[in-house]
Formats: sequence, structure tokens, C-alpha cells
Amino acid sequence: MALTTLDPITALIVVDLQHGIVGLPLVHSIGDVVGRACTLAAAFRRHGLPVVLVNVNGGAPGRTERPRAGGPFPDGWTDLIPELDRQPDDIAVTKRTWGAFASTDLESQLRSRGVTQVVVAGVATGTGVESTARQAYEAGFNVTLAIDAMTDSRSEAHDYSVANVFPRLGETGSTQAIVELLAIRSAQA
Repeated sequence: MALTTLDPITALIVVDLQHGIVGLPLVHSIGDVVGRACTLAAAFRRHGLPVVLVNVNGGAPGRTERPRAGGPFPDGWTDLIPELDRQPDDIAVTKRTWGAFASTDLESQLRSRGVTQVVVAGVATGTGVESTARQAYEAGFNVTLAIDAMTDSRSEAHDYSVANVFPRLGETGSTQAIVELLAIRSAQA
């Protein structure tokens, strides 16, 4: 479904734009993804809407066929990139699973601010972004996905999520369309 509207209190969730991940090989230019995520964050802040900055530090327990390389992350790996320009009012969430809602207080933080919709961007499309979007949808939030402000290490994972999963979770749109809707929403308020 194409992007149609943004609720009066919509939050931006930026997933895993941190030092250890932005340096990995990704299918889309990380510079473009970071630039668009920063454009979204600046627009949300300008309109007085919540910005959530998520990083990952660890993983969920349990066995998998593709376990993460063992050992602690190197120093600085989990630090959010400075381009995000973290502000005192931003909500910071450290997750240890793919999605930003599982085992964190993100849902209660958003609900306490009256948030009914989230816009999700970041890395990786098929894991962190998709899991966060699924969890938001399952929690009853309206979900919008900024498809030009995300990327993955695998093109097939990115493409599958964008074409097959995201339209079932909510609406998709470009950074420009989201910024324009924010301006329209503010002008009507």
C-alpha cells in the first residue's frame, strides 16, 4: 500500500545505524541510507515528534545454524553514528534481539507519549528493520517503512522484505514523501 497519511503522534525508529554495522558490506550506499535517516530524524524533531535511536549489543540466547561470531563486540562497535545527531529528547534503545520491541521498554515509552504510528528505517532490512516493523504491527501501531532509508547485506533479503513483507505490515514510502506528509500534517494542526 502506498503511503497515505501519518497519525498526529508518529515516532521515527532508526534501527542499528551504529559504527560496527555501517562499516559492513551492504547492498545500497550506506552514505545514502544514513543521509536519508538523518533527514527523517531532523524532520521528526522539527515537528516535535519522537525519534527512537536503536543499537544492538548482543544477541538472543539459543542455538542457531548460523551463530554470530563469539566474543564481545570490539570497543565502539555498538556506538550510534554521530551523523544521527542524538538529542537529549531522543529515545535510546539497546536491543539484544533482532527487533527493537522484544525485551525492551520501547512499547511503553511510545505509548506514554501517545504514539499510534511508527516510521521505521535502518539496517538490516530483512532482520532488524523487518523484525521491528513486525513487532510494532503486532503491538497495534500503524507502521510505515521508509524504503529508501534502509539496506541489507543481502539484496535478496532487502528485496523480499520490501516487496512481500512490508506491504502486509503497513505502508511504504520514500523519505521525501514522509517529510512532505509531516509538513502537511503540521500545517493542518
